[in-house]
Amino acid sequence: MLDLKFIRENAGVVKHAAQVKGVTLDIDDLLRVDRELVDLRQRVEAMQAERNANAKLVPKATPEERPALIQKGKDLAEEIKALDPALRAHEDNLRQLLLRVPNIPHSSVPVGADDADNVELRREGTAPTFAFTPLDHVELLERQGWSDPERVARVSGSRSYLLKGEAVMLEMAVLMFAMDFLRARGFTPLSTTALARPDAFVGSGHFPGGEDQVYKIEGDELMLAGTAEVPVNSLYAGEQLSLEQLPMAFAAISAAFRSEAGSAGRDVRGLIRVHEFRKVEQYVLCRADEDEALGWFHTLLGNAEALLQALELPYRVVQNCTGDMGAGKVLMYDIETWVPSEEKYRETHSCSYLGDWQARRTGLRYRDEQGKLVYAHTLNNTGVAAPRILVPLLENHQQADGTVRVPEALRPYLGGRATLGQPVR
Repeated sequence: MLDLKFIRENAGVVKHAAQVKGVTLDIDDLLRVDRELVDLRQRVEAMQAERNANAKLVPKATPEERPALIQKGKDLAEEIKALDPALRAHEDNLRQLLLRVPNIPHSSVPVGADDADNVELRREGTAPTFAFTPLDHVELLERQGWSDPERVARVSGSRSYLLKGEAVMLEMAVLMFAMDFLRARGFTPLSTTALARPDAFVGSGHFPGGEDQVYKIEGDELMLAGTAEVPVNSLYAGEQLSLEQLPMAFAAISAAFRSEAGSAGRDVRGLIRVHEFRKVEQYVLCRADEDEALGWFHTLLGNAEALLQALELPYRVVQNCTGDMGAGKVLMYDIETWVPSEEKYRETHSCSYLGDWQARRTGLRYRDEQGKLVYAHTLNNTGVAAPRILVPLLENHQQADGTVRVPEALRPYLGGRATLGQPVR
């Protein structure tokens, strides 16, 4: 959500942001509703002032004057009451329109329609070359007996996954390594629920617009979040923090659920796009200072890169264009990790800076150095998401005999083992 005063004074900038982000929203209509609401409020305030002034005259009035003054007060009260439905309707309409207003992209963001227009910034690491025919992650899991897709599909439907044996321990090792890594860098560990009320999805910016991606619990107002960003973003909703409490940096682990609506036929094989997974999310609340926030942006990005480097995985960093960054983002970089079987990079991390767009939605403010209440800034980035990260991890570290080499960083979490699996070819 943007400041309404900013929208009034910078309508052209906001219209351009909506255009380049592909957001369908009539800013002129929003401003019309705003003007009508201002007029309604002024009318009500004028009538309330008149009613108050009239009420003060009653005690001083003569017996002959008093009935007319009392009737006038009743008439004004009825007129004010009659305007209330229109006032509430305009307030609700304006609120819904404001929730759809996109954030203003940073000046460095390339203009584009979708991910095809993202800009590669750099590549890190070297894609492996194999002296044997490499397997994809599904074949590796099957040959080692580490998965059972048919049985879990009978239980939970398509886009479900089940890991067995050493693959389970590998998944847990990656998650625990990420938590330890971020804790060592000063992030406060959180273990949080995936359950959240609709207001939390509005606060994070997933609603309105992303309702079809969320699982709803029938008969309850709770829903299942696709990232810990949703509940963590609302932990301090409506609160007034002190300057000393900022910044706050969290490493939040949770289950995550996504319906993947609209993705029929995409990435149906294996672990790429499943309905339920586990995720470690980096989340930061900081002062309303762009330089400070951009410093945190690069910290979050650096953390994710350091994690991938510790996992010995080649990757590239891309800057997302306006059409692929989401309505609330000021700046967004994706990290894509190399998948040998597809001979391409796949997104494993998304680093985002949202300015005060989320804090305005949740009502999260703090008092600055002058004691003024201002909205905080928020950022987030993936720490690691499993099982997706297992795709490049298994494929890049597979060996000729079908076993999988364990990166040194993970060995302490796996009893010191250097390889997983049994020779199968």
